[in-house]
Amino acid sequence: MRHSGWSYRITNISPEDRGEYYCLAVNEVGCKRSKLVPLKVLCKPKNTSVSVSPSGEIVEGSSVTLTCSSDANPPVDKYTWYKKNGASLKGYENTFLITNINSEDRGEYYCEAESIYGSLNSSSVSVDIQYGPKNTSVSVSPSGEIVEGSSVTLTCSSDANPPVQNYTWYKKNVTSPVLSGQNYNITNISSEDSGHYYCEARNKIASENSTALRIIVAGKHTSIKTAAVGIIIVVLVLILCLSGFMWFRKKASKSTSGTIETRDTADEGQVSPLESEDDCDDCVFFVELCILFLLLLSILFPHQGDSTLLYDNIAMQQRQQSPSSQDDVHYTSVHVSPSKNQEELCAPSSNCLNPRNRTEMSSTLL
Repeated sequence: MRHSGWSYRITNISPEDRGEYYCLAVNEVGCKRSKLVPLKVLCKPKNTSVSVSPSGEIVEGSSVTLTCSSDANPPVDKYTWYKKNGASLKGYENTFLITNINSEDRGEYYCEAESIYGSLNSSSVSVDIQYGPKNTSVSVSPSGEIVEGSSVTLTCSSDANPPVQNYTWYKKNVTSPVLSGQNYNITNISSEDSGHYYCEARNKIASENSTALRIIVAGKHTSIKTAAVGIIIVVLVLILCLSGFMWFRKKASKSTSGTIETRDTADEGQVSPLESEDDCDDCVFFVELCILFLLLLSILFPHQGDSTLLYDNIAMQQRQQSPSSQDDVHYTSVHVSPSKNQEELCAPSSNCLNPRNRTEMSSTLL
């Protein structure tokens, strides 16, 4: 740079004006150069910036170095590192090292350069970290009970950078993949579709399997009309059984209205089989008819739920009954006047309900 005149004035001086200056004096005899005079310009930090090394793709598990640069005179004596939307980071040098970097370290970073004359923040630089699929999971829609014949959608979700490229569906105990794609639609689902399903999420970095989701397909629900018909029939059967029971009690009451005498013989406490056999057979036949009709209803209108638990509970209660309560049987002997044409019915506590007849009745049902 050249300037003519015995003086040189610099206005609005900046760091670019710093350097060494000299002047040259010229006359008719010759010329002479002066000594060099250094010019120092003191300023706060300028042109503060951040660079990332290595440049390009940053894979999870590697190491990254951030470097802060700034132009200042005197030089910057303090650097502070920040992550956007976060607190300041530990480190006061012009470099910041991140070892074993992971997905939580991704974001935007910037630094602050500070000297005795001021400070200046750099622009932010983005650190993009690539990693394989994480938190892979399976969700089902609609939620709740899955009824046979309906449609179900399974969705595979995963966090990955770059995004997941391939989704593959598997069913436990099935060697080959079931389907590819983020969503797995099952239409007209049946009991054969029950099982454990899981998905595999894969990108160019790695792959990850989700935990298995169990799908239980319930049988078709009985229609309201069919259920109503079944309930009506059951109610009618109960009314029929109750009416028959009342009729037998009324008949027994009339038959025993005569004189009842207690026998004081050697076989006291026993009822003659000929005196009660006909009426007991009628009782047993009627009870058998009711039970058989109920069994027929259970076949025509099967219970949709799991009845095993119900049967198990009943069997358990029967096993827990006290043996003494089963053997506590009372026997009564009655004698009816011949004026009633020897017609006798079983008294309420007669041998119609003794263990022998109960066994015969069970054998008949079986």
